[in-house]
Amino acid sequence: MIRVLVADDQVLVRAGLRVILDEPDMRLVAEAGTGEQAVELIRVHRPDVVLMDVRMPELDGLAATRRIAADPALDAVRVVVLTTYDLDAYVYEALRAGASGFLLKDAGHAEIVTAVRAVAGGGALLSPAVTRRLIDEFAARPPRQVDGTGLDRLTEREHQVLLLVAAGLNNDEVGARLGMSPATAKTHVTRIQAKLGARDRVQLVVLAYETRLVQPGWLV
Repeated sequence: MIRVLVADDQVLVRAGLRVILDEPDMRLVAEAGTGEQAVELIRVHRPDVVLMDVRMPELDGLAATRRIAADPALDAVRVVVLTTYDLDAYVYEALRAGASGFLLKDAGHAEIVTAVRAVAGGGALLSPAVTRRLIDEFAARPPRQVDGTGLDRLTEREHQVLLLVAAGLNNDEVGARLGMSPATAKTHVTRIQAKLGARDRVQLVVLAYETRLVQPGWLV
């Protein structure tokens, strides 16, 4: 059962998400109307996934996400930022803050449910509408220094896996490309995350693009 918490200051939005999350494998454990309340309830309920609005009173969703990501006790909590604001800065900062997904509020029922399941399973999901601009944003920023990132600690095989993860491939696809089982690919990804201090695959993608380890469109 996937335990979900919804954080949004609009009552109607929370009501709509309550209906969308009425799935056999999901349970809504709490609702929050402010960022501060969201962090408090997350510490109490320890949900698997949080659907987090960006603009909320007291503490915005990005700041709330940073607090969650910085708390070792909440390491298993995954955040999907859900907002009406299709702005590049929000996308970039949400992922830097530790979010595992980013969706617009006009996303369909199926897209939101798919995102929750993907993130709960250790994956990531970005709205197709913002993925292209996100990559452009990475490309436009000055490259981050590689020193201190932990990239030099990766084995050659782990380096290959990281490149494919950064290109958006899942474990099955990584395994097929490198001649290994999906389970082995998953093990490599887990080890890479540990070495680089990344919460999930999204953080690996952020690091790969920030350090220019990969460039947009490198994998065809």
